[in-house]
Amino acid sequence: MQILLPVSTIFIGWRNLSRSQGQYEAVSDEMTALTPQLLLGAYASGVFPMAKSREDRDLYWIDPDLRGVLPLGQFHIPRSLRKTLRQKPFRIACNQDFSGVVRACAHTTSTRPETWINTEIERIYGALHDMGVAHSVECWLDGKLVGGLYGVAMRGAFFGESMFSHVTDASKIALCHLVAHLDYCGFQLLDTQFVTDHLQRFGAIEISRADYKNRLAEALKINAEFQSDLSGSVFDAFMQSITQTS
Repeated sequence: MQILLPVSTIFIGWRNLSRSQGQYEAVSDEMTALTPQLLLGAYASGVFPMAKSREDRDLYWIDPDLRGVLPLGQFHIPRSLRKTLRQKPFRIACNQDFSGVVRACAHTTSTRPETWINTEIERIYGALHDMGVAHSVECWLDGKLVGGLYGVAMRGAFFGESMFSHVTDASKIALCHLVAHLDYCGFQLLDTQFVTDHLQRFGAIEISRADYKNRLAEALKINAEFQSDLSGSVFDAFMQSITQTS
């Protein structure tokens, strides 16, 4: 299900959106709650919501000066991970436990003492999932959810939100399956919001806000559709193509 609203929708109820600092300006002073329609309009305009912490009750629109993207045509799988992928250690699923993925992403860990996912984020992305717009890619082992990621699909753009891993390489493998699926379905843009060392290993780069808005506009012209069936044959073909071009 693809939903695209006029960009002007996102300005209803806004008072402050910082272009100079690019983040953390109050957005909900005149809104009782963030709606799915408002959030989709924000994505179409190039901004996304975050909380400052798990305990923070407010949300803030983020519009970074530098935006992280993972060019699908330049995706790189580290050699050590390719061996693991060939062993197929997990059962890969899509949307089997979306809320479980979001909850796992919201948990703090020793390496991630803070999280930007509060209860309002959980609520609004759950609503997007119910609408068929937000999706999760999951890794299962012995009947347990051990890794995954979630994000929002809008025409030819996929907006990655967060990932988690309870078992070595689980989030990395979920990312590989996501990229294979996006490539197969005709997506053009994978937005990672920011670039981490983890994502850099796969080819993620930083681009300017202006460049990002241009790429986003082009991606929104494409009528791609995220399909919930993650075909093993599609992934095998993708791995073969990656091997031949690397």
